[in-house]
Amino acid sequence: MNKLLSFALLAIISISNGIIFSQIELPDDKVKATISLNQDDCSLEVAVDVDIVEGWHINSYWLPEGSFSIPTNINIEKSKNYKIQAGVIEPPPILEFDEMADEMMSYHHHKFKLKKKLTSKGKKDYLLKGTFSFQTCNDVKCLPEFEQPFELKVKACGPKLELKEEQKPVDKPEVTEESQTTDTTREGPQLDVIDDAKKEVKENQTSSQNEEESKSFWLIFIISFLSGFAALLTPCVFPMIPMTVSFFTKQSKSKAQGIRNAIIYGLSIILIYVLLGTLVTSIFGYDALNALSTNVTFNLIFFLLLIVFAFSFMGAFEIRLPSSWLNKADEASDKGGIIGIFFMALALALVSFSCTGPIVGTLLVESATIGGVAPFVGMFGFSLALALPFGLFAAFPGWMNSLPKSGGWLNTVKVVLGFLEFAFAFKFLSNADLVVDAHLLERELFIAIWIGVFLALTLYLFGFIRMPHDSPVEYLSVGRTMLGLSSLIFVIYLLPGMWGAPLNLISGFPPPITYSESPQGFGGGGMGAPAHIEGEETHPGPHNLPLFHDYDKALAYAKKVGKPLFIDFTGKACVNCRKMEGNVWGKPGVIDILRNKVVIVSLYVDDKTELPKAEHKTVEYAPGKFKNITEVGEKWSYFQASKYKKNTQPYYIMIGPKGEDLSNGGADYEHHGSTKLFKNWLDEGMKAYEKANSNK
Repeated sequence: MNKLLSFALLAIISISNGIIFSQIELPDDKVKATISLNQDDCSLEVAVDVDIVEGWHINSYWLPEGSFSIPTNINIEKSKNYKIQAGVIEPPPILEFDEMADEMMSYHHHKFKLKKKLTSKGKKDYLLKGTFSFQTCNDVKCLPEFEQPFELKVKACGPKLELKEEQKPVDKPEVTEESQTTDTTREGPQLDVIDDAKKEVKENQTSSQNEEESKSFWLIFIISFLSGFAALLTPCVFPMIPMTVSFFTKQSKSKAQGIRNAIIYGLSIILIYVLLGTLVTSIFGYDALNALSTNVTFNLIFFLLLIVFAFSFMGAFEIRLPSSWLNKADEASDKGGIIGIFFMALALALVSFSCTGPIVGTLLVESATIGGVAPFVGMFGFSLALALPFGLFAAFPGWMNSLPKSGGWLNTVKVVLGFLEFAFAFKFLSNADLVVDAHLLERELFIAIWIGVFLALTLYLFGFIRMPHDSPVEYLSVGRTMLGLSSLIFVIYLLPGMWGAPLNLISGFPPPITYSESPQGFGGGGMGAPAHIEGEETHPGPHNLPLFHDYDKALAYAKKVGKPLFIDFTGKACVNCRKMEGNVWGKPGVIDILRNKVVIVSLYVDDKTELPKAEHKTVEYAPGKFKNITEVGEKWSYFQASKYKKNTQPYYIMIGPKGEDLSNGGADYEHHGSTKLFKNWLDEGMKAYEKANSNK
């Protein structure tokens, strides 16, 4: 939390005072890195010899879950001349729990060596370019991330290549990448605690994971920014814009001072909401937030919370904070100066809580299911949209003449948001139902609820329904008519889903077709006859594909029939898993491979079924930290995290004839979410399997 607070305050101060970050101390005098290349024919190894001055350290490549530190990395520019192997080879890091930051630190100090392996494809000499990036810290502070560029000359490789003496690899034992990860050639997941697993933390993040999280954070930022804009159009906030801006311009001695005060006011709004997001992150913790999407209790709480917010927006009641809070904030705002402006912003947040509270609550719920610093990012996006008008209208007060007058349309915005929150609430109820496999909210009922909600919204927008605080609708504006028409079209689109239509537009929100009253559809709209492999324990999956749910049985069958094993790490409450299955798996070319050329095993990481007592395990995922594995989902989650260093779903792996991972690597939603990319990945896997099979 301390690091997040520091970053938030630094960002706000730098915006207002124009701090130039190039003036901050750089780490080039703390860390000396010598970068070289070892080449053995087509095998390349970028070696970084690091020497750090006493009292300083840099973070390790693998970082504990929940760490806000920046990992050390050897970044290689992409090129057709070589293939980059995943990960960085590093010596065992120093693991130390930081009570102040409340997180496990993983770092290196003094002298050590890092390595990055590649396979060269170049028939001619070329330059290999990249950067060595790291963050330097001591016991007091961390310096900004530093990137050291490098260029290394690579010789053409081939059968007749003769390396010069200085290029030959050092013939002494080194720490290898395989010694730091679980064995990738063993058959089936082994949950016994092994020596190398003790040196790593659970669910270490790879660089591709960081990219996925970055995209998720951008998505939550955009959604939050749009939500903040929607909050501006509510009756609690919109009328405050001209009133507040007029106050600053009239009370200030000059126009410049009025603009400055309004900007400080906007920055104060951002700070208040960012602190709220930071507080949520610090209370729940990174680990807890990341697990909320599959936690039954939290999903039920979120469902009830969104229902309450929806009723509040529709006018059943108002959610108010204690009046004493508002009175104290109002009194503090009379002090004047920056402190007074800050408390004016706090007073606005408290006064407008009945309108912004449900939106903020919904954003925190959504960002909590993403985990990490998503609540921080979400609150920044929301508050930025909320604060912008105050600064802009203070700078250009003439614009206020073009603002629409307050009126009944503001309440209409609230009611529409209420309908949307009511519909989205059932996604959380569906998550809880899917995880416990209760079959209380199956696909048909979920779609029926959405049809009812959006039909009621259509009637409301067309003026057939009025809510408690609505004004009479004398005529329909163009905007209201188009919004009502869009809602009606959406209702018509949903109707075929009651009879088994896939509804790709909302794939991931309703339960999958297999989780319905009629999995095979009604009237020819579903999957047809249930899929099954004679004599095997398979279950019908998406597009009527036969799926195993037991890894060992699936691997044995794959070897028996001579096909690669396709591992699908998935989740019952996984939205992106359903999107991949609905929008990609069934496409021509992809479905042919999945149906005829591979054996599929779907491993649900949120399956709450208890394992047999004999399979209960206790694993050490970090020094001194243990976890009991008693459920099926925990077994597969640990398998994915310990072997593949991934904790996101969906994640796909193809297994070869000897139980080894094929050379096409892993696939996920972020990088293989289109039909073309996923099919290319499958094709690479099939070629790798044929090559491995021919070498048996």
